[in-house]
This record gives sequence, C-alpha cells and structure tokens, in this order.
Amino acid sequence: MAQEVLMTEEGYKKLAEELKELKTVKRTEISETIKVAIGFGDLSENSEYHEAKDEQGRIEGRIAELEEKLKHIKIINKDEISKDTVSIGSIVTIDDDGFEMEYKIVSAAEKVEEGENAITDISPVGKALCGHKIGDIVSVDAPSGTFEIKIVNIRI
Repeated sequence: MAQEVLMTEEGYKKLAEELKELKTVKRTEISETIKVAIGFGDLSENSEYHEAKDEQGRIEGRIAELEEKLKHIKIINKDEISKDTVSIGSIVTIDDDGFEMEYKIVSAAEKVEEGENAITDISPVGKALCGHKIGDIVSVDAPSGTFEIKIVNIRI
C-alpha cells in the first residue's frame, strides 16, 4: 500500500491540471500523429510511426504515474499550516551568511515550475528547515558540505 503524501492544494491542482492536459489534449494529438504516420506506409521502416508510438508510451506512463500519485495525496489546508514551525506550505525567509532568501517548502511530489523559489521537504535545505522555528539556526548537510542557516521568518 502506498504511503499518504502531504501536498498543498496549489500543488495538487497543478498535478491534476497536468493529468487533464495529458488525457484530453496530448492523447488526441499523439493519436492523430500515429494515424498520419501509418499513412506513410511500411511500419517496419517508418521512423515517424515509431517515434509517435514511443511518445505515446511516455504519455501513458506519465498518466499512470499521476493517477497513482493523486490517489495517495492528502491536501494540507492553509489553516493546517503552522505559522510558528516550518512545514510543507510554509514560506520561509532564511539568512545564509548575511544573504536573505525566501523559499516555499513543497512536497517532493509537487510539480515545481522553473523560476519558482520552492524547495522540497526532502531536499537538504528543506529537510533541515522542517520542524524548526523563527530564530533557529539549522545545520544543513548538503552534498557540497555542511553549512548553517538562520530562520528569519515563517509565513503561509
């Protein structure tokens, strides 16, 4: 039995939207691409057909992955997120050697868009921050070595 995964409502909506897009738009597109490729004749030497079938396999694999993931998600409501302790859904301001940075803590299962200031709860920094309070100095065990950061603020 798969373990329950905590996730923000925002993260859940992103995954559900991706699933909807794959099932409605991408499935239709790849089906059309396959039909066109079949029209080119001999399938044994038809690279367009084989590429389309490979893409279809990737899409179906992602659909299955998302459906399974979404079955085991427990959505964290904003009123359940502590303003005192870092957890999934928190927006944390940290001081790293005089430089302040702000990150949103998200579940490892969430889809993070490029450019978002988000880190997962299982990343070295996210893991170190979770469970701590404003003013705490936490030690981060990262691949590049251990360093300390201070929690300056927590908000939701």
